[in-house]
Amino acid sequence: MRILPKLPRLFLTAIILAPLALPIPAHAASKEIIELQTQVQQLLDQLQSLHSSIDKELGILQHQVEQSEANSNQSLVTVNNLDRKITAQSEAINAKLDTVSGQVQSLNDSVDELKSRVAKLDKSVQDLQTQLQNIQTAPPVSEQPAQSVQPAQPSFTPPGKPQPGRPMPASNPQNSAPAQAPAALAPPLAETFQAGVRDYNSAHYEVAAGEFQDVVHFYPMDDLAGTSQFYLGEIAYRQQNFPDAVKAYNAVLEGFPGSPKAPAAQLRKGLALLALSKKDAAIHELRLLIQRHPQTPEAQQARSKLNALGVRITPAPTPTH
Repeated sequence: MRILPKLPRLFLTAIILAPLALPIPAHAASKEIIELQTQVQQLLDQLQSLHSSIDKELGILQHQVEQSEANSNQSLVTVNNLDRKITAQSEAINAKLDTVSGQVQSLNDSVDELKSRVAKLDKSVQDLQTQLQNIQTAPPVSEQPAQSVQPAQPSFTPPGKPQPGRPMPASNPQNSAPAQAPAALAPPLAETFQAGVRDYNSAHYEVAAGEFQDVVHFYPMDDLAGTSQFYLGEIAYRQQNFPDAVKAYNAVLEGFPGSPKAPAAQLRKGLALLALSKKDAAIHELRLLIQRHPQTPEAQQARSKLNALGVRITPAPTPTH
């Protein structure tokens, strides 16, 4: 607040004594002049006292204004600190909620994966039972035509001595007919998988897809089946068949969660969903990849992709002791 400048005492005196500078009649009494000067001096003293009182009041008012301004600034700082604390707490709560949501989703995925593995195991058991039943109910070997028309031998014919003109029966009936061939022969696992990889690298996608499908069909419980399933997704992805690619990657994540190709399958699934304009689902998959496999190169690629999309990355949960 601006304080009024003090008026010089001589200036005030000059203003008040200006009328006294006029010529005074000779007959004026000196007593009146002295009284007038006394009154002027009293007026000056009163003005000085008033000025001092005004200065004092202005000083007190200015101090109060400064104190109020300081209190206001302190209150503003307190409000800003409180706002930052509330914002930080809100972000921490949201991060915890995201973490809990991710853990629940991971638990649900694990349950789904377990159900899928149990279903596959049941199917394998059923296939084995079917094969056993087919072996047990195989049709008997047909008899030779000569035996179907030959008459029955007399009961007294000594064993080992055939009658004239009649053939000697075979000593082992199983050798009389060739063994029944199996319905379907499984190709060799390692050779079929390696051939699929070679054809895939040579961009012979149709041939490679058939070889990988053979591995998945004939060896569904082997680890190479999960890798073959991943390559099927890669083939569909390179052919821009993104819906089939997502299905193939899902088969890896659900049927082979422990496969070394699981992180890559989840990353490629997120990219395929982005190609299908399913941004929310893709962001969910990329965040889930970071939560499940935080130290993998695929997780680093997922972080880079989320940063490029302008999406906040949920921090990894703090381990509890």
